[in-house]
Amino acid sequence: MGQLIGDRAVVLGAGMAGLLTARVLSESYRSVVIVDRDDVVGVEGARRGVPQGRHAHALLAKGQQILQELFPGLDGELAASNVPAGDLAGDLRWYFNGQRLAPARSGLMSVSSTRPVLESHVRTRVAALPQVSFKTPFAVRGLRTGGQGRIIGVTIAGDDGEIEELAADLVVDATGRGSRSPVWLKELGFAPPEEDRIVINLAYTTRRFLLNSDPYGADLSINPVASLDNPRGGFFPKLHDGSSMLSLTGMLGDHPPTDPEGFLAFAKTLAAPEIYEAVKHAEPLDDPVTFKYPASVRRRYERLVEFPRGFLVIGDGVCSFNPVYGQGMTVAALEATVLREQLGQGIEPDAIQFFRAIAPLIDSPWDISAGGDLNFPGVEGPRTLKVRMGNAFMGKLHTAATRDPRVTEAFFRVAGLVDPPQALMRPSMILRVLRNSKPAADTGRSPVSEQVHVESGSRNDQ
Repeated sequence: MGQLIGDRAVVLGAGMAGLLTARVLSESYRSVVIVDRDDVVGVEGARRGVPQGRHAHALLAKGQQILQELFPGLDGELAASNVPAGDLAGDLRWYFNGQRLAPARSGLMSVSSTRPVLESHVRTRVAALPQVSFKTPFAVRGLRTGGQGRIIGVTIAGDDGEIEELAADLVVDATGRGSRSPVWLKELGFAPPEEDRIVINLAYTTRRFLLNSDPYGADLSINPVASLDNPRGGFFPKLHDGSSMLSLTGMLGDHPPTDPEGFLAFAKTLAAPEIYEAVKHAEPLDDPVTFKYPASVRRRYERLVEFPRGFLVIGDGVCSFNPVYGQGMTVAALEATVLREQLGQGIEPDAIQFFRAIAPLIDSPWDISAGGDLNFPGVEGPRTLKVRMGNAFMGKLHTAATRDPRVTEAFFRVAGLVDPPQALMRPSMILRVLRNSKPAADTGRSPVSEQVHVESGSRNDQ
């Protein structure tokens, strides 16, 4: 435990953002109480408060690194539970624009875990902290104020309707994309944040299978990514229990059906035909379920000039990304590290300073996901010159990555939030992209020979 800042911090929400927040707060507060409307302790399956938990999830490479720092040995615990893990760029089969990317050894770990399994492991580690306790199932009714713009706790209600006042030196809203903080701010006389919104009308439909054939080989997952030519996508990981999960994605209202026949018909249209061949005669383990995601939303808290003391918002309540990019948990982890750094100063975190510190961390993943979505003509939003040029370059980069493993590696280091997007604009990388994005006849060598050529080249020219 570090320098003590206060007696009690209250975290609203027991999802990944809330758990990571509680972990860093435990170093600076005598007690940390996590409030959630679901029973969570001992729960290993999907729960009502996290409907997206039934669908494929990704913890990006940077998020994996942060979790390992906050919870040493977590990777070993997951491995002991038979959760598959491997190289993000080398052990997952990626299709972009209908073409498979050349595998690369990036050194970036990818854990093929469901959201409930990962969350359960992290929750167990957080619950073991002596400073942390859970108060569930309780719904949050509102914030308690102590005058002069200070939050002094929250009002919560149990399933029996009993109201309880929970005092706190700091309250952190980690309730996710349904956060009521903008409403609470209005009620307290503060201006709510402006919002950037990208309407994508996305849906996931997911079903688990027990396969009678092996489409993976040495790969952990098969992931055809939606493109302009085929705006349908899918994630097909193998799981810790020997089953496989197929999450189909469709945007702009083209939603994957929930009836078994329609689900299979949709799967047949994916850019990875081996997925349909694997599931068409497989044993279904459940019925297809759907999760709808209407829009990506970024709340611009960093632009506010006034904010209640003793209160913060973190995670999807600040920025909710299109889930197909897998950025949410990792950005929440990055935000938790910023909070940890501020707590390390030995004083109560200042909300405005916190929001301004996390804004640059949100910029890159927001540019990646929102910019990528704006590549689809039906998505409404401002297509700035930066967005148009970025999408044009990414199209060439994805083509180059089908031939050049170095491009694949560089791409996933950026997509995994390990490197900044500017890393893709290094002169040597631009040359690789331009050379390998030409039609095969113009490169002077076939894609296969190009890959062999690049594999044998020096790594010092990146």
